[in-house]
Amino acid sequence: MTAPLTPPHQPQPNDPWQGPPAGSHAVPGDRPDADERRLELRQGATIAALLTVAGVGLGLLWLWLAPRVPLVSDDTAVFLKNSEGEEAIGADGTFVLLALAFGLVSGLAVFLFRRRGGIPLVVGLALGGLLGSLLAWGIGTWFGPTSDVVAHAKEVGKGVTFDAPLELHAVGAGMLAWPVAAMIVHLGLTALFGPRDPEPEWMSPYGAHDVAPGGAYGQTPGGAEGAAPGSAEGQAPGGGRPSDGS
Repeated sequence: MTAPLTPPHQPQPNDPWQGPPAGSHAVPGDRPDADERRLELRQGATIAALLTVAGVGLGLLWLWLAPRVPLVSDDTAVFLKNSEGEEAIGADGTFVLLALAFGLVSGLAVFLFRRRGGIPLVVGLALGGLLGSLLAWGIGTWFGPTSDVVAHAKEVGKGVTFDAPLELHAVGAGMLAWPVAAMIVHLGLTALFGPRDPEPEWMSPYGAHDVAPGGAYGQTPGGAEGAAPGSAEGQAPGGGRPSDGS
């Protein structure tokens, strides 16, 4: 009599639909330790600080490249010199395009700095881009033409053209262009060219000897069924060993 095959409560070891058994766990060593997590947090904070400082460059470029809105005064009121001009829209568009360029460059630079990616790096990109955009907006309006239009008109005199204050009307688009572009570029590069995590190896809680090499209990590696100790096979009917004819 042969030993029974795999009991009903034991899953087949080569069943592709069978998930890892309860209590199984991945091989240790595939998760970053506390030191690596602290390093990623420091790197994310450094990236946020550097991008905030880079907002100074964005503000100066916006101040230099943005078109000016010409105004003129007649001693009673201030008017647009060209009522059909698009200089105000051009200032918004200049800021958004510059912010998108800064986001592309910063996302690429962070990916080249650390190819593994990580949530702290993405958060640092988003926060740094937002703070840098706010700083650029403030620099452009602060160092641009004065916001006291009436005093400026009296200073230059009647009929003299002067520049209107540099303003950002599309505030939402201007503030989000840099962080959104940086995150999209970084995540896209990480997905395409970043390192791939290895597949986890599952360790069974039943141990290495739960299943015989042949896939069933009581079978030899060659597939032959071994006789169980004390079974009828390998013994004579009378309980002794079979006779060899002598």
